Amino acid sequence: MLHGTIHSSLLFLLLLLLYHGHVVESTTFTFINKCGDTVWPGILSNSGSAALSSTGFSLPSSTSRSFQAPAGWSGRFWARTGCSLDSSSDHFSCLTGDCGTSQVECSGSGAAPPATLAEFTLASGSGMDFYDVSLVDGYNLPVTVEPGSAECASTGCASNLNLMCPPELRVGEGVGRACRSACEAFGKPEFCCSGAHGTPATCGPSAYSAVFKSACPKSYSYAYDDATSTFTCAGGGDYTITFCPGSAQVRSHCQILQVLLQLK
Repeated sequence: MLHGTIHSSLLFLLLLLLYHGHVVESTTFTFINKCGDTVWPGILSNSGSAALSSTGFSLPSSTSRSFQAPAGWSGRFWARTGCSLDSSSDHFSCLTGDCGTSQVECSGSGAAPPATLAEFTLASGSGMDFYDVSLVDGYNLPVTVEPGSAECASTGCASNLNLMCPPELRVGEGVGRACRSACEAFGKPEFCCSGAHGTPATCGPSAYSAVFKSACPKSYSYAYDDATSTFTCAGGGDYTITFCPGSAQVRSHCQILQVLLQLK
């Protein structure tokens, strides 16, 4: 009888460990839209990572939606804005972040710049997750990333960079609906970190990337901005990606104005 009890206890413990391992081996991404209008998040899995259950969807204002990602998954998220469906041609398109599929689903296509990107590489087993918010491909709206663990740092860009975007980088009239990177706007190697400027030693921040960095100090402002822009967290945690986070603090406009004056 005692042997049977021990056997049952060990079996229960094994099942419990397997269940616990299953939970740890998946990550929940929750998307929250605090913008005044609907956004259409896009999801791109990196090569070798399985596609999530959706690659693009509608997220009305003041709503949220969650997805599961397996251990080891890597990819990026962004929000498309100003999207509409042409009823005569059934063609879906967006003013910013369009993935070019003519559909709500992005189906393996990435965002057309400029777009604010949230990038993740999830751990396998008990390793570390890596995550960042990147403005290397430009900016279209504020995005923040908040880990579920209080021991891990939040990151992102909560500032409205469209209000302070240099005129030569603006997309759209007036304030503009997005802000291009200097690489996209001018195509020069020193801005793109390409050619002779293709290493960390030969490609540093520019006056333009300094505008982004001053407003969003935790975000990538150019290709080799790793030291202050990449974050890690013990694997198995969950993450919340918020579009237009209303409660986040914005950097001083006086500081940003000083950076803008350097461009004159």
